[in-house]
Amino acid sequence: MKLRIGTRKSKLALWQANFVKDFLERKWGVQVDLVKITTTGDKILDSPLAKIGGKGLFVKEIEQALMEGKIDLAVHSLKDVPMVIPEGLTLGAVTERENPYDVLLSRNRERLSELPEGAKVGTSSLRRQVQIKRLRRDLRVEVLRGNVDTRVRKLKEGQYEAIVLAYAAVKRMGYEEEIAEVLDYFIPAVGQGSLAIEIRKGDDETYRLIEPLNHKESYIRAECERAFLRKLEGGCQVPIGAFAVVEGNTVSIRGFISDLEGLKFIEGEERGSCEEAREVGERLAKNLLDRGGKEILEEIYGG
Repeated sequence: MKLRIGTRKSKLALWQANFVKDFLERKWGVQVDLVKITTTGDKILDSPLAKIGGKGLFVKEIEQALMEGKIDLAVHSLKDVPMVIPEGLTLGAVTERENPYDVLLSRNRERLSELPEGAKVGTSSLRRQVQIKRLRRDLRVEVLRGNVDTRVRKLKEGQYEAIVLAYAAVKRMGYEEEIAEVLDYFIPAVGQGSLAIEIRKGDDETYRLIEPLNHKESYIRAECERAFLRKLEGGCQVPIGAFAVVEGNTVSIRGFISDLEGLKFIEGEERGSCEEAREVGERLAKNLLDRGGKEILEEIYGG
């Protein structure tokens, strides 16, 4: 039997696809080929994601290939997968979550609180931008896109005093020793740290092969966080974060929604049983919407 995995061409995407490929070959003895696909998000590197359509641009072409039968499964960073999966496709597995937090890399190993006034900090994420601004309004937070290698190179060249990335990406690309601070007081992106394996609905054979990669606790956390974001109908234009934790049979979730400057920052927490993970996420979203989140969305989308 032969399987084809669809993946982006970046080093990080290939690391992720090879992680799944190696598992499937070891576990089942099947032959697995990688099909490298260039997405719209990979082509447009000079604009903020919020202005060109959001993270879904990193998966659209891969999903199209999956629907057309050109590949058998797709491997994505879960945080890049839109909240609405196209008809005919499904998330077959969510891998065990790596450390979900953001990290700060800085030229002189300073922590966020130690950066000099006016220091230039690079990140592509509105969620990270507002959380930095709330703590350090004196810093210059600027858009930084590109793959992990490119961002680290720009830091070392002195284009930025510091940059913020996902711990999982930094670790997978071998830059763990460069971390100046783990920002575990930031609320992460929905799904950050997990991989998503997308398959066609009804493809029972592929599902059987990838099922051992599905990590139950990580899947529950993903369900809760993604239900929160889906209910908010928030895209990359809105700073939103959520983080769910499972303890026993209880799932709890913290989340926020903010305006673009972090001046209106509404956060909250909900908990419930793991069986109602989606409902718990939706309850938190409704809570934030009722407390001013609706106005924030109207301001951003109407402005």
